[in-house]
Amino acid sequence: MSLKHFSLQPQFKSFPPSILSLTRLFSSTDPSPHLNPQNDVVQTVFNLITNSTSSDHMQQSLKSTRIFLSNELIDQVLKRVRFSHANPLQTLDFYRYTGRRKGFYHTAFSFDTMLYILGRGRMFNHVWDLIIEARKKDQSVITQRTVMVVLGRTAKVCSVRQTVESFRKFKKMVPDYDTTCFNALLRTLCQEKSMSDARNVYHSLKHKFRPNLQTFNILLSGWKSVEDAEGFFSEMREMGVKPDVVTYNSLVDVYCKGREIEKAYKMLDEMREQDLSPDVITYTSIIGGLGLIGQPDKARDILKEMKEFGCYPDVPAYNAVIRNFCIAKRLGDAYGLMDEMMSKGLSPNATTYNLFFRVFFWSNDLLSSWNLYKRMMVAGCLPNTQSCMFLIRLFKRHENVEMAMQLWGDMVEKGFGSYTLVSDVLFDLLCDTGKLAEAEKCFLEMIEKGQKPSNVSFRRIKVLMELANRHDALQNLTQRMAMFGRPLQVHEQGASMRHQV
Repeated sequence: MSLKHFSLQPQFKSFPPSILSLTRLFSSTDPSPHLNPQNDVVQTVFNLITNSTSSDHMQQSLKSTRIFLSNELIDQVLKRVRFSHANPLQTLDFYRYTGRRKGFYHTAFSFDTMLYILGRGRMFNHVWDLIIEARKKDQSVITQRTVMVVLGRTAKVCSVRQTVESFRKFKKMVPDYDTTCFNALLRTLCQEKSMSDARNVYHSLKHKFRPNLQTFNILLSGWKSVEDAEGFFSEMREMGVKPDVVTYNSLVDVYCKGREIEKAYKMLDEMREQDLSPDVITYTSIIGGLGLIGQPDKARDILKEMKEFGCYPDVPAYNAVIRNFCIAKRLGDAYGLMDEMMSKGLSPNATTYNLFFRVFFWSNDLLSSWNLYKRMMVAGCLPNTQSCMFLIRLFKRHENVEMAMQLWGDMVEKGFGSYTLVSDVLFDLLCDTGKLAEAEKCFLEMIEKGQKPSNVSFRRIKVLMELANRHDALQNLTQRMAMFGRPLQVHEQGASMRHQV
C-alpha cells in the first residue's frame, strides 16, 4: 500500500487512527515566502540562531529585536531549521531559552520537530534529556506521534535492538502505551530496516500488545514475497480480524508485483463477495502488474473498466499506465495518455514528467529533456528533486552550462528541488568547465537560502580560487560556510586537493 494515500493535518494534538510514516510526518514543503506573512520575522529569528556565537549571544540578540516569540512563530522557526539542516545544538539552546519563560509551554509540534532535528544529528542523549524535561513540565506534549518521531530517527542510524530498547523506554513516558505505539514501531522497522526484522519483533511482542487491523495492514503492506503476505493474511483471519479494503489492496499489490495477476483478480472477486468495492488504488496495482508482464494495452483498458464500476482514474492511475508505455518505449501512446488525462481535468504532476525524463536520460536525449522541462514550467508544474537530478546529470554529461544555470535559477526563484543534491552535480560541472564566477554565484545563492553546500563542493571551488589568486572571495565563502558549524580553514588541504580538479 503506497504511503501517498495517507494525509496529515499540521496540528499534533491528536493521533489519527492510522499510523503515518515519519517521512509523511515531515513531508510538507517549506511555504513560499509570498504565502507566509510571518516569513520575514521567521527568517530574522532563524538568522539570529544560526549566526550566534554562544547561547548568551543568541539570547541578547533575541531580546534586542523585541520580537514576540509566540507558539506559532516558534513552530515556524523550528520548521525552518529542519528544512535548512541548521546547527542542532544552537537550535536546542533557542528551544530551551523560549521554554524557560514563565507560564510558557511549547506546542507538541515544536517538541516533536526539535526531537526530529536532534535525532537527525544523532544526538540521542539530548533527545532523551528533552523528553525527560518535558515529562516533568508538560507530559501532554509526549504523544504517540512522539514515539514515531524518535523511533524513526533511531532506526535510521541504530540497530534493531537499540530501536526496540528506545520503544520500551516510552512505556513510562506515554500515557497511552498501547497497540498504536506498537504499530508505530512496526511501521518504523518496515521502513528503515527489513520486513524480516519487523516480523521478528512482531512475533516477540505480539503477546504484550493485542494486534489489530492496523497491525496486519502495516505488515502486509511491506511484504514483497507472496508466501509471507499470505501467511500473515491467514494469521489475521485466525485471530478473527476482519480484512478491509486496505488489506485486500496490499494483497493485490504483492500479487501484481510478483506477476501473479490471476491471483490478484481473484482478490478482486473476493472483495466484491465481502461487499468491499475495489478502489482506485486496487486498479492502479492491477495496471502496474499488467505492465510488468508486458501488457500495456490491456492495462490501458483497465481505465475504462474502472469507470464501469463507478471508480474513476486519478493521476497515479494514469501515471501507472503511462509508465507501462514508457517502459515499452511507446512514447507516442504515453504522450497521448497525458493529453487524455488533461482533457479529463487531471493535471500531470512531477511524477508524470519524471517517467519521460527517465527515458530521455537513459537515451541521452538532451533536447527532448529540455523541451519537456520547458513544457512542464509553462504548465505550472514545478519539478521535484528527481526531475532536477535527471536534468542536471544530463546537463553535466553534455557540459551544457547554460541549461544548468537556468535550472538552478528557476530553483532559487521558485523554491523547488533539493539544493544540496543538485548543487553537488552543478558545482562539478562548473568547476570542470572553469566557470568559477558562476560557481561562486550559485554557492552564495545557496547559502542565502539557508542551505549548506557540501564540503566536497567547497573544497573544489576553494582550489580553483587559490589557483586564481581570489583570496578575498575565498575568505568570504569560508566565513559563510562557518554559519553551518566548524569554520573550514582556508589553506586546509589546499595542495592535496589540486590534483583532483
